[in-house]
Amino acid sequence: QVQLVESGGGSVQAGGSLRLSCAASGYTSNNYCMGWFRQAPGKEREGVARISISGVGTAYADSVKGRFTISKDSAKSTLYLQMNSLKPEDTAWYYCAARQNCDWYRLRQGIDGADFDYWGQGTQVTVSS
Repeated sequence: QVQLVESGGGSVQAGGSLRLSCAASGYTSNNYCMGWFRQAPGKEREGVARISISGVGTAYADSVKGRFTISKDSAKSTLYLQMNSLKPEDTAWYYCAARQNCDWYRLRQGIDGADFDYWGQGTQVTVSS
């Protein structure tokens, strides 16, 4: 059973930075695409970024392009989200997700939660103005 555990959330002022981590365990092989999602109070879940098995392919929501960077360290089975130039509207719970046997070119357009099989419990990010 795949388990995903997020960390690195916290409170930061606007313009600041945070790096989220997602530690994965229970993999039988390293053939997972992974992604980051977020959900703010009273809002629907939003896809933030996703990354291919190799780490070469990435995709971002327009709202975070140029500010956030998704990366992975396969040797450590860890996914990262570097968040710079944070804005109050980035305040949300952030979740990592994984998809087994991922075919990058067959994923839905954008960053869609329906493409992912496993989810973490989330880490909270609060950005104050």
